[in-house]
Amino acid sequence: MEKTTRRTIQAAGTRDVIVDAAGRLFAAEGYVRTTIDAIAAESGVAVQTVYNSVGNKAALLSAVLDKAAAGPGGQAGVLDFMRERTRQAADFNALIAVLADWFVEVHPRTAGTNTVIAQAAAVDDTAAQLEKDRGQQRLRRYAEAAAAVRTRGGLSSGMSDAEGAAAIWSLGHPQVYRALVQDSGWSVPAYREWIAKALAGALA
Repeated sequence: MEKTTRRTIQAAGTRDVIVDAAGRLFAAEGYVRTTIDAIAAESGVAVQTVYNSVGNKAALLSAVLDKAAAGPGGQAGVLDFMRERTRQAADFNALIAVLADWFVEVHPRTAGTNTVIAQAAAVDDTAAQLEKDRGQQRLRRYAEAAAAVRTRGGLSSGMSDAEGAAAIWSLGHPQVYRALVQDSGWSVPAYREWIAKALAGALA
């Protein structure tokens, strides 16, 4: 049992090293120019170890995004801690604040990786599929948030949970953050104020 635990810890550590190296190279060189060989060299491991620990380039890019979203300390999982934050929200306004705070928290951490994904998707089919899959994943998860909004008195205009999820997905989309903050020069506090108002208006 001790040997198994040690191996598990070592494997997790190796995976973290590889994902960190991939993130640095994707940011510096872009998706297309970054090779598995380069990631292996940056990580100090064999090429096969990269495939065994994480997978191909698209899997590496997905893992980089996951790690960026989880933030410092490698929280157990975005879905789990967002469910807990949602559970603790006492009313509609508190839940809107949870969503707005999350977008302000996650977008600055993931903006660089999302830019790499968008650029890669234009020239690489696997990256394009990754971008599509991650968008659909967010939409499915926001259905839970929309259901929580309803239990706190929201969605009273006749909007369905699926439509509520689409509203959260659209307003909180990484490209919207990029367009407003990175491209248009909005401050993060201004973005936070806008998205809280927009979510409240759409979901009330």
